[in-house]
Amino acid sequence: MNKRIKIAFVGDVSSSFVKNDYEILSEFFDVDVVCPPKKKSGWLKFIFMLARKTKQSDVTFSWFAGSHSAFAVFFSNLFRKKSMVVVGGYDAAYFPEINYGAFTNIKEKIPALYVYKHVNKIIVVESSLKERIIKYAKINEDKIECIPTGFNGEYWKPEGAKGNVVLTVALAKDITGVKLKGLEGFCRSVDSFPDSQFIIIGAKEKAKDYLKKDAAKNLKFIEFLPQHELRTYYQRAKVYCQLSLDEGLPTALCEAMLCECIPVGSNINGIKTVIGDTGFYANYGDEQEIREAIHRALSTMDNQGEKARDRIKKLFSDKRKRETLKNLFSTMI
Repeated sequence: MNKRIKIAFVGDVSSSFVKNDYEILSEFFDVDVVCPPKKKSGWLKFIFMLARKTKQSDVTFSWFAGSHSAFAVFFSNLFRKKSMVVVGGYDAAYFPEINYGAFTNIKEKIPALYVYKHVNKIIVVESSLKERIIKYAKINEDKIECIPTGFNGEYWKPEGAKGNVVLTVALAKDITGVKLKGLEGFCRSVDSFPDSQFIIIGAKEKAKDYLKKDAAKNLKFIEFLPQHELRTYYQRAKVYCQLSLDEGLPTALCEAMLCECIPVGSNINGIKTVIGDTGFYANYGDEQEIREAIHRALSTMDNQGEKARDRIKKLFSDKRKRETLKNLFSTMI
């Protein structure tokens, strides 16, 4: 592959799925990271650095459609460079009932629309996101391509015996996060399974305080963990729940399935895409259906977890992602 191709990579590589794309592209191209600012005071420095890096590059590659990628697309067009953006879910969502999604907030909607209308290529991690972007941004579908996130089955793998553990991972900061990730339904199911350990990893203080009000004794809250510690919990858990209102292609669900957790999920878009016929479903927020799905998962044979792992290895491998992404750049540049 031609190492002379230079990419200005606009994204926070502390996120595992963003870092994964950075590592893939770095195998074949010269990649220079420009990290979006975390504070308002960092925006001026970011804009000047991004302008310089874009001018020096052949293409900008941004994760998520927002203000940071709007600047990347603007400078790409100004300097006559190519531009790409990866859409993960929030940036194509509209759920005003819980105040979630870029299209519910005018400050986020405007830069997202600018990106969608002016970028050269939009990459979505799940096909339903393409339909939303076409609906909300009114753009031609030809500029959108679906490239699912890839996962390393050699790292995310089963090890040791499974316990009678039901797990969910959710970076929920507040009540909006609780509603989005379906954590109320998860918590209210706990008392139906007194012999099982239920665990929520990643809920912040506001979300945890809200959920703890009626929490059963066999529900445990754990702070967000680094990957190597998180993997241990996947390996212990028999059941993994993704009971969200909305998802793109849920990372934690894929990682858990690679560790042979039996999946239970909401009957919606990216969750269905990931689980297929290897797990059990409940309608979002339906507590009776959630209990029944968890019961079926806990009662099923252990080889159901093997089927879940095989599905992720087949459809969402990092090797498949690597080849697809490499070929995309080869045709665009």
